[in-house]
Amino acid sequence: MTNDPINKTPIDAGVVKKKIDASGLEKVGLGAIRELVKLVNEIEKESGEKYIRMEMGVPGLPPSQIGIEGEIEALRKGVASKYPMIEGVDILKTEISRFVKNFMNIDVDSKNCIPTVGSMQGGMASFMVSCRRDVTKDTTLFIDPGFPVQKQQHKVLGLKFETFDVYNYRGEKLRAKLESYLSKGNISTILYSNPNNPSWICFTDAELQIIGELATKYDVIVMEDLAYFAMDFRKDMSKPGVPPYQPTVANYTPNYILLISSSKSFSYAGQRVGMLVISDHLFDRKFPDLKRFFKTDGFGYSMIYGAVYSLSSGTSHSAQYGLAAMLKAANNGEFNFVEIVKEYGERAKIMKKMFTENGFKIVYDMDEDQPLADGFYFTFSYPGMEGVDLLEKLLYYGISAIALATTGSERTEGLRACVSQIQRTQLPILEERLRIFNQHHKK
Repeated sequence: MTNDPINKTPIDAGVVKKKIDASGLEKVGLGAIRELVKLVNEIEKESGEKYIRMEMGVPGLPPSQIGIEGEIEALRKGVASKYPMIEGVDILKTEISRFVKNFMNIDVDSKNCIPTVGSMQGGMASFMVSCRRDVTKDTTLFIDPGFPVQKQQHKVLGLKFETFDVYNYRGEKLRAKLESYLSKGNISTILYSNPNNPSWICFTDAELQIIGELATKYDVIVMEDLAYFAMDFRKDMSKPGVPPYQPTVANYTPNYILLISSSKSFSYAGQRVGMLVISDHLFDRKFPDLKRFFKTDGFGYSMIYGAVYSLSSGTSHSAQYGLAAMLKAANNGEFNFVEIVKEYGERAKIMKKMFTENGFKIVYDMDEDQPLADGFYFTFSYPGMEGVDLLEKLLYYGISAIALATTGSERTEGLRACVSQIQRTQLPILEERLRIFNQHHKK
């Protein structure tokens, strides 16, 4: 990159190159999300220029006042001085159970609803138990693309995993693809996100039924990552007790764990409080092989008093009350949490148009025979460039993202864009930077 008059980039090329060289990253485009965050922060600081930040999936909307007031009230009552119960405070467990019923139409006993330090901890605890319940089943199957850190968690725990990119196996094709893995007998757990991070594809009920039926057939636990709960804005899932509901594999198998985040749907990321929901059937099951790691063979008991206890000895006391207040308001029909986050879909629609009008292409663009929803993420590419190279080039133009190659996607030409941090006032800046990039690179 140069800053000559013909190809002058929006961000000083010398500063960008210096910071990339100093980052220690062998290939910037393959950097982890937090590594890219650090790099862009340093470029912004030295250059004095603000980036269009699309690399990290963080909320871009203010948190609900209902949650804040609920947490403040709890703090005033003195909860900060008391250890929370590891299994969670009763009022939150009750509201989680009600929430799952009201917005998924699934019945789960409140004792099987466990607050965690974000869905990240819920996932970590679930891997610790699910992947060790049967000595013959030692491998997780990721239906990719997916959240890279969940694979990092497997590496930290010394657990095995396999992956495949689902894009070419939608609909009935998914059955044979899944069975090719499950029939080997070593798969303990299936994990996917729905809506999907990073592609924003959404599984249909027919696909969830396939996953559920095969999970039951091969006695595999399905972990459903619902970080973007009810955020497929093509349907209105905002009314408690009224269909349509958040689609879920829980309709088709008793072998499920739900990871429900408060970070995106409730804009409560900073408090690190999530929901781990285990089916009644699975919670009460006994697995003798669990005694290799835990005191008991009970699945639910091992999850709470083995995994969650070891990781954090419970979840922030006051944050539990904040989440409970928001869930109670949503359950009572007093708080439409979905309506608020529809802003992400509106931003995505505008931004995707800017990209395509300036020479870029949308990578994941269809849900089987339907156009993909506009939501928290979208994916894009530029003709003739691999994603890791495109990412590095875009840094010179004040635009950051992450490479699909780091998410298990086979579409290595693409990048993932998160819309949440982009304010409406920044959209003209994005459009101008995309125009300059296309002007410099179109053939």
